[in-house]
Amino acid sequence: MFLNPKTTKLLHDLAEKRIVPGVSYSMIHQGKLQSEVFGEKEIFPRHEKLVPGLLYDVASLTKVVCTTPMILKLLEEQRLSLDQPIAQLLPCFTDQRVTLRHLLTHTSAITGYIKDRDQLNATELLTAIYEQMHVGDWLGEKVVYTDINMILLGQIIEKFYHLPVQTVFKNEVLKPLKLNESTFEPSKQYCVPTAVDPIRGLIKGEVHDPKAYVLGKHCASAGLFMTLNDLTKYVSWLLGQFGTLPLLSDQTVVSLFADYTPNKTGHRSLGFDLCDTPDGRACLYHTGYTGTFILIDRLKQDALVVLTNRVHPRQQNIRYLQARDQLIKTYLKEK
Repeated sequence: MFLNPKTTKLLHDLAEKRIVPGVSYSMIHQGKLQSEVFGEKEIFPRHEKLVPGLLYDVASLTKVVCTTPMILKLLEEQRLSLDQPIAQLLPCFTDQRVTLRHLLTHTSAITGYIKDRDQLNATELLTAIYEQMHVGDWLGEKVVYTDINMILLGQIIEKFYHLPVQTVFKNEVLKPLKLNESTFEPSKQYCVPTAVDPIRGLIKGEVHDPKAYVLGKHCASAGLFMTLNDLTKYVSWLLGQFGTLPLLSDQTVVSLFADYTPNKTGHRSLGFDLCDTPDGRACLYHTGYTGTFILIDRLKQDALVVLTNRVHPRQQNIRYLQARDQLIKTYLKEK
């Protein structure tokens, strides 16, 4: 007997209707685990069956698996404060109004256009972010999701640890949480491929995101590769199922299920998006561009973890976005 059979069917439809090549997913309900892997790993340049244990480029899930916990750790240690101007920490950032809260809730209004962005090296890209981006007039008023917020948070983390941010993530997040299968430097043979790029060719075992590809080990917005097993383990930690672990207090994790935007109307937590159940209870939610997402209901001890490579071989995939939204709506109603 499947947990949430309607949701389970929609997950199978993703592969059967060729909306994505294949699916690796897990559902948790009050300690019970349902997990499946089906479909194809690759359809170009050849067809290969999807098997358990492969690594996915989780894209923006890096933001909530690594970057958010690291900033929360620094907040717990009182080395940072939530409404601290980031200009105090990053002298190259000159606008004194933007705070950590703005970055974490995507209300920073940082905007702008960097010409030939993908042709820059890491140093040039960081310089361009400081010099060519500006703060719009909706600061604190509107949620506008942007990788720049998390890239800047990564720069703040490097200020404290004097190491590349992805090295910090390995030492301070992946090791304590025993996410032993997760990595920023995967072997291609163990990876699910993402897009076929006109310049880079078949992207496999390298981060898909262009800014993360340029920034490399200094990027906090993307770059992490995870297995279904590890991402399920991470979600179980947020559910409080592993007891005390040496990263964050349980109180901090529980506090995430709330709106932290400056005006409390943006419906975003720290790092996470918020997604409501039909009875109005906030769940933690986040997606990754490559076709990944997690949804967590701490109170009811429910979670959904979905890994796909929906950008393989082509990046434009509106069918997936529509199917994902329907799947989440169904899951929240059914669970």
